[in-house]
Amino acid sequence: MAKEKKAKTPRAKPRNYELVAGTGIMRFSRARMFAKKGIYKKKPTFKLDKSKKGKKDTFKVKKIGGDKNGGERKVSVKKSAALMGPERIRTHKPFKNHIPYKRHARRLRKSLTPGTVVIVLVGPHKGKRAVFLKQLESGLLLITGPHKLNGLPMRRINQIYVIATKTKIDISGVKLPENINDQYFKRSKKVAKKSAEPDIFASKKAGYVLSDQRKEDQKTVDKDIVAVIKKHQDKTNLLGYLRSTFYLHKNQFPHRMTF
Repeated sequence: MAKEKKAKTPRAKPRNYELVAGTGIMRFSRARMFAKKGIYKKKPTFKLDKSKKGKKDTFKVKKIGGDKNGGERKVSVKKSAALMGPERIRTHKPFKNHIPYKRHARRLRKSLTPGTVVIVLVGPHKGKRAVFLKQLESGLLLITGPHKLNGLPMRRINQIYVIATKTKIDISGVKLPENINDQYFKRSKKVAKKSAEPDIFASKKAGYVLSDQRKEDQKTVDKDIVAVIKKHQDKTNLLGYLRSTFYLHKNQFPHRMTF
C-alpha cells in the first residue's frame, strides 16, 4: 500500500517582511528590529587589543647645530596659524566683481505697468486688489487700494508677492507727491531709557501712530485715482472689482487661471 503524504504545514511569516512585494518597504525599521532582537544586550565575542593600537606622534625631534643649543629640539607636527609666517596664512579675499546690493539693477516684470490692478498675496491685506503706482529706488512696488474703496493704504511690496491682472487704469494724469520714496515709509526707532527701579504700574508702550502728513498724502492720491476710475467706461464693475476680495473656490487652480 502507498504511504499517505503528510500535509505540509504552512511556513510562518518572518518577523520582518515587505508590506507590498517588490517595494522594499518593510514592516519594521532597522531601529525597531535592533530593539526587537535585543542586539544591544549581547556582548561582543572578541576583544580589542588596545596595546597594539599605535598613537600618532604630535612632536618630532629635530637636530639643531650649535654648542649651546642642546643639539635637538621637539617641534610640533601640525603647526597653527600663529606659528606660520604671514605669507603662508590664507586671508579672505572679496570677489573682484562684487557689486553691493545698492547698485543692483532694479528690474520690473513686463506685466507690471503704472495703473495695473494687482492682487496682494501676503500680509494683513492679502486677497485685496490694489492699483500699482510706480517702482521705488529700492525695487519695491508702491501700491494703493485706494484706501477709500477697500481699506488698503499706500504701501511698499515686493513684486513676487503680487499677481498682475489684465485690468488697467490710465493714471498718467495722476501726480504723486514728490516726498513719497523709500525714506517716507521708514519708521523712526525710539530707544526707551532704562530706569534703576522699574515701575510695575507703568502703562504699555504706545503703538505706531500715523502722521498727519501721511494722512493728507493718502487723501490726495485716493481723490485722484477714484476720479480716474469714475471716468472709466465700466466704472460700476470696476469699483465692485476693487472692493471685492480674491479667493479660490473648489477645484480652482491658480496656475490654470487667467487674471
